[in-house]
Amino acid sequence: MPDVVQTRHGATVLMCAADGPTIGDEQSAVDLIGTLWGQDVQWIALPTGRLSEDFLVLRTRVAGAVVQKFQQYGFKVAVLGDVAEQVAASTALRDFVYESNRGRQLWFVADEAELDARLGAA
Repeated sequence: MPDVVQTRHGATVLMCAADGPTIGDEQSAVDLIGTLWGQDVQWIALPTGRLSEDFLVLRTRVAGAVVQKFQQYGFKVAVLGDVAEQVAASTALRDFVYESNRGRQLWFVADEAELDARLGAA
């Protein structure tokens, strides 16, 4: 299934396919952004399966670099999938996910239903 742009609760969201290219550095983020040229997309929904293993290991700084690149180009990011195991293993990641979910630029959500609920409330 390819990446698809959808309108969800008034927001334009790129729903990334689970089997697409891995997002694991700034260049892979830029490559994904390049596919959106000319489209009015506000959110990028990335399944956890698309993220490199290092993304959720904060000391690698991959998450910060990737998210910062998306935000520099004006995109908000929703990470879709279960990160409970990684959060349980890392206090720093737990705090990062908690603080991210309090904001409006980066969310960690379990699934599309939770994304829809957050978008509907925003």
